[in-house]
Amino acid sequence: MIQVGDKLPGLILKEYVEVEGPGCSIGPNPVDVIQASAGKTIALFALPGAFTPTCSARHVPGYLDNFDALRAAGVDEIWCVSVNDAYVMGAWARDQKAHGKVRMLADGNAAFTQALGLTQELKEMGLRSRRYSMLVRDGRVATINLDGPGKFEVSDAQTMLAQARA
Repeated sequence: MIQVGDKLPGLILKEYVEVEGPGCSIGPNPVDVIQASAGKTIALFALPGAFTPTCSARHVPGYLDNFDALRAAGVDEIWCVSVNDAYVMGAWARDQKAHGKVRMLADGNAAFTQALGLTQELKEMGLRSRRYSMLVRDGRVATINLDGPGKFEVSDAQTMLAQARA
């Protein structure tokens, strides 16, 4: 399992964007984790699945509500990672009104999650990510907060905000 001080794995996540921007076309775009995190402070959180109850009602909204405070604490970007495809993550971003605040990144084949050692097998959903958050500075894990099975206690935005301010 990834630990504080470790580098993020050099893998590609996918991001579906509906609005064309500089260097970012509409549709699924590759996000090279190493390049995208270089020189930045990132509040990264992961969860079992898009459109699931706790994830949609509490986890993502907490980061959206704390966007300004996290930025003021030095966080450059907020990433949400889930073992879903880029189209689902794009639809969820639209549903959550996350555009411009939280990057909804797809780990479609769970390669990133497996490289971190943070997978779980859920009967009704298959192989998924455990619920966690980590503060990443220049591609290295500065803090990690791993929730227990079925729990949502330490990967929340308030915990991340306190760590970013420290």
